[in-house]
Amino acid sequence: MFWLLSALLVAAALAFILVPLLRKARARRVVTREAINVSVYRDQLRELDADLASGAISRENHAEAMRDIERRILEDTAGEGGKAARSTGGRGAAVATALAVPALAAALYVFVGTPQALLPESDNPAHTVDAQQVEAMVERLAQRMREDPDDPQGWVMLARSYAVMERFPEAAKAYAAAVERVPNDAQLLADYADTLAMAQGRSLEGEPEKLIAKALAIDPDNVKALALAGTIAFEKGDYAQAASQWERIVRDAPADSPLAQSVRASIEKARGLAATQGQAPSPGNKAAASAAESAPAKAAAKSGKDSPASEAGVSGTVQIAPEIAAKVAPGDTLFVFARAAEGPRMPVAIVRAQAKDLPLEFTLDDSSSMMGAKLSEQKSVIVGARISKSGNATPQPGDIQGYSKPVAPGAQNLRIVISEITK
Repeated sequence: MFWLLSALLVAAALAFILVPLLRKARARRVVTREAINVSVYRDQLRELDADLASGAISRENHAEAMRDIERRILEDTAGEGGKAARSTGGRGAAVATALAVPALAAALYVFVGTPQALLPESDNPAHTVDAQQVEAMVERLAQRMREDPDDPQGWVMLARSYAVMERFPEAAKAYAAAVERVPNDAQLLADYADTLAMAQGRSLEGEPEKLIAKALAIDPDNVKALALAGTIAFEKGDYAQAASQWERIVRDAPADSPLAQSVRASIEKARGLAATQGQAPSPGNKAAASAAESAPAKAAAKSGKDSPASEAGVSGTVQIAPEIAAKVAPGDTLFVFARAAEGPRMPVAIVRAQAKDLPLEFTLDDSSSMMGAKLSEQKSVIVGARISKSGNATPQPGDIQGYSKPVAPGAQNLRIVISEITK
């Protein structure tokens, strides 16, 4: 498209230049000195004939004058041949201009334009963000927060960036700074608890558990806090309590959403373990279980509108191609991310898991956004999944990946197949 538009613009410019040149050249060919001379000689011949008829000149003089006129006609015609050839200079100038204008335009674009922007994205260094550039951007954000520490959103962006880079201690400190400035945000407390758990060896005991309890006291329906609370109960062997917490997640979620389907599988597992342990449902658990089981009927009765999270984000399932599965270890890091369909390849939202979690049902929304870019504000995004042997968020040779086609925020039921090995 770029080259087509460029060609049209060059053609339009040449039209303004070439048409006058060709028109002048044609005029020079039509109105020539030869035509004028022939007209003069024709008049002279008529005068000689009239003089001979009237007896003003003899026949010998008439013949001699005729030979003289013929000689001059031949000389002038021969001379005009060279001039006629020279008159094609207008056409030559037109040809030279037609060649020079595109060449000069291309040379000017190479010097002052951005020809790299025309390369395919995979070959375009302007669209590639390497590890050093990411670290430099994060460091600039950290420096800004040191200079202006009263911006809680800035601390959140910094914390998410550190978390994606797996620098969990620094991410936890950034979340702590954000919570200090916004102490009653349930989502922020849940994110802080999750990151702090990662910083202390994936353990939710201690401070993370307190943060989760505080988040649920502020917002009893916060999905992430409920998920983490259920995980704490499950790890402690209180499977009935784990099922109770997770059932509250699916109570209001659309029945066919990836989130509800994933959590429902965990609920069934917790229920089965609770039954084998002889654990009775916790108070209110039966009502919660009934609400969870009736979720499909409730979803069918809805008007078809998605939840705010589904409108702002994208969701679906990540799978690995069978022929690639043997190359993947259970502990390999899995990144699921969304990036703008047009522009830099920096993710606007990202979540991290492990290869053992595949097939993985995911949801990406503004809560998983990073570096200040919101997924909900993008016109279209490409959703990708990458298995990293090194655990580095930046693509490395040997990583295995897969991508979706461009989709608008709010897209659901995407299917990402990891099948391509990065070179």
